[in-house]
Amino acid sequence: MVSRVRVWLNRTYAENVFFMDQLRRNPSDRAVEIHATHGDPDSPVLAAADTAEPEPEGLSPAAYVEYALAQCERRGIDVFVPRLHQSAIVAQRADFEAVGTALLAPPPEAVAVFHDKVIAYEAVQAIGVPVPPWWRVRSADELKAAVEELEAVGHLACFKPASGAGGVGFRVITRAPYSLSQLNGFPSPYVPLHLVLEALRSAQEPVDWLVMPRLEQPEVSVDCLTGTDNRVRMAVGRTKNGRRRGFTLHEQWLEPARRIAEGFGLHHLSNIQFRMLGDRPVLMDVNTRPAGGLHQLSLCGVNAPWAAVRLALGDDPGEITPPFLGQDYSVVSGPRPLLPVSLPHQRADAGALAAVPAPAPPVEPRTAAGAPTQRIGL
Repeated sequence: MVSRVRVWLNRTYAENVFFMDQLRRNPSDRAVEIHATHGDPDSPVLAAADTAEPEPEGLSPAAYVEYALAQCERRGIDVFVPRLHQSAIVAQRADFEAVGTALLAPPPEAVAVFHDKVIAYEAVQAIGVPVPPWWRVRSADELKAAVEELEAVGHLACFKPASGAGGVGFRVITRAPYSLSQLNGFPSPYVPLHLVLEALRSAQEPVDWLVMPRLEQPEVSVDCLTGTDNRVRMAVGRTKNGRRRGFTLHEQWLEPARRIAEGFGLHHLSNIQFRMLGDRPVLMDVNTRPAGGLHQLSLCGVNAPWAAVRLALGDDPGEITPPFLGQDYSVVSGPRPLLPVSLPHQRADAGALAAVPAPAPPVEPRTAAGAPTQRIGL
């Protein structure tokens, strides 16, 4: 009888309910049981998991590692997919291996390079991957100088935190005065330069921002699966142009993604994003974790989460090429169940809530045309 695989996702994005769905729909004979922890009692990943617990708040990275090790040992975790405190966790990989847990994450050296976007841009530029011009700014004067240099050559300037994820803190600089037009409709990422300068000059501490030209669509996110031998097993691009999404295997996107994944040892799942600067693709960002949209590869017949778990367990899935590219599609939201009672925070008896029955399996994802998707044996 084939043993089950026990997988843990910690404080992950809500979209990873689809990651969990795909693990359960794997084509092998192995059952998958999923453990989830989160700081938000109404995160849908808690309801989607087989067992769930609230995460303690206020732990230092080192204390969180001790908490994670205890979880892995107590829960018999085979594969841990860390998002929160990923850097601290991967630095203690040997300790996790000692309790029988494989980490589905890159080594600490790779995580460190891509934690800071300036260090990342310098590193990938050194191996020949094009990057946009950038300025690291910490003050109002530095921001003003960077914006003026970009505008002098016809670019629209934008900024974002030098370290961060998910587009948090991204803004586009405009010279237009703040007006009623910016109060109509949905909130806009555009901010007048004079207001940003005023905020910086009145701030009590410096910022750490990356200033660069606003890059144009299409945006292409290349999902990579890389072995510990630094060889990429899978590279598939997901395209975004407005609401229209699609897939690509064009080498102008895949070749630089492979160069980054292999050159920096981005083991297991990573996501490498590009946009256009003029008529050429340039690197936008590198995520050392599974992308929230990874499940969309099921429209190409690929079960990437299961392939990654196999690889983490030492069962090499081999080269993975989509048997077909799915048709263009759009992303729409849908309801997901939540736990019937909110999980308490930091309760001593929180373990009593750990056995949460999994909801009924969701309907197989379908393309926009309504045809069921296919998958290959990964």
